[in-house]
Amino acid sequence: MKGTPTAEAPVATQAPSPAVKQLLPWLVAVAFFMQALDTTILNTAVPAVARALAVTPLNMKAVLASYTLSLAVFIPISGWMADRFGTRRVFSSAIGIFTLGSLLCGIANNIHVLVACRILQGCGGAMMVPVGRLTLVRTFAKSELVRAMSFVAIPGLVGPVLGPIVGGLFVTYLHWRGVFFINVPVGLVGLYVIYRYLPDYRRTRTPPLDLAGMALFGSGIALLSYVLEIFGEHTLGWPAIFGLLTISLLLLVAYGWRATRTRFPLLRLGLFRVRTFRASVGGSFFTRLGIGGIPFLLPLLYQVGLGFSPVVSGLLMVPQAVASMSLKITMPAILRRFGYRRVLVSNTVLIGAMIILFATIGARTPLWLVVGQLFIYGFFTSLQYTSMNTLVYADVTDEQASSASTIASMMQQLSISFGVAIASLSAAFFVPDRTHASAPEMIHGIHHAFLFLGAWTILSTIVFRGLKSDDGNMVSQHKVVPPVG
Repeated sequence: MKGTPTAEAPVATQAPSPAVKQLLPWLVAVAFFMQALDTTILNTAVPAVARALAVTPLNMKAVLASYTLSLAVFIPISGWMADRFGTRRVFSSAIGIFTLGSLLCGIANNIHVLVACRILQGCGGAMMVPVGRLTLVRTFAKSELVRAMSFVAIPGLVGPVLGPIVGGLFVTYLHWRGVFFINVPVGLVGLYVIYRYLPDYRRTRTPPLDLAGMALFGSGIALLSYVLEIFGEHTLGWPAIFGLLTISLLLLVAYGWRATRTRFPLLRLGLFRVRTFRASVGGSFFTRLGIGGIPFLLPLLYQVGLGFSPVVSGLLMVPQAVASMSLKITMPAILRRFGYRRVLVSNTVLIGAMIILFATIGARTPLWLVVGQLFIYGFFTSLQYTSMNTLVYADVTDEQASSASTIASMMQQLSISFGVAIASLSAAFFVPDRTHASAPEMIHGIHHAFLFLGAWTILSTIVFRGLKSDDGNMVSQHKVVPPVG
């Protein structure tokens, strides 16, 4: 907010060498991959874990929701923690806590212990994404940020794709505890390398933590995340869900009121006055609502509608991951050539069109065509994520970067939950009786859900149209050619 006293700019207590700068995006990407993989790998193992712990699969919802709730509560304080204790200490501690939580989850012998360990795991995971991005923003010049961030976007695309495959392999051929133990060796190696080489940025003077704001925002966002987790289930009736949703929104409104009247708010909502920040965060949220439902609907189409096995269904998601990795080198050139506004507006329309084309996948569709569609879709979504994630920092100062990273990470987490909820609701609307629906009825209903999500994604271009042609040029290095005459 204008006129609000701010803390001093961050100071590098350990400046990175050129070799470390080359290594840094990969280090951060590996940590992000651990978190992205963990959020999906457990879904496949739920029945096996439930049998081993002598509970019903429905009781396992607490294991899944506890991690999400922990993320929602602790992400908001990640920026303040990085400013106060330094990016290297907080990021390495986050990996250590996440790894310890994974180990404890793997040796848990009842569901109550497993839920507690998942909460611990979420505490570490909540710090990884915002602090990792913050380190990159403070290490690289804005003109270098697209290339660095392009690697960080990979885990968000590859993790949800590989998670079900890895989880299925562990449950089928090894043991369900392996879905947690897989994080331990990666975490230990990452902890050593990151603590040794990660640049360290901190403030010499940090404002006090807004504890009242943390209580309001944390409880509101946690309750909202919980409502999204149970959305579409029959454990709570619609009046109860509506009541919880109302309470969560009132808590968030109360935080917004407080944030405008306190000297050092937990989250600087005044950042939304910055056009590029507002467009990137808002556009990212609405675009991900459509994109976020695809990992839910495609396996449903493959397995229930087309009768594919879980392994085949998982393998059909691989082309998306391959495209996102293999075409990363072209991302900076595309943004440099066309600029953020043209890329985000046109690319969002293309993604929406690709989602609509998924409605053409049926029993007679050749596999090569399905693979081709997913490959093209993977390229467009990778370009979208890279563009949105880097535009966040185009016009924010170094002193605002920690709050910007925190808000962007929080909105991204919410959009993922909202996306799955909307996809579930649309599938339930178009396939009212999924228990007894035939395969053709299931395919028909899922096709309608694709049409809805594709149209929603195209509609989200309205947010990006608020950008100007030269917005983000400092990041993309795009040169605007003036009109002739």
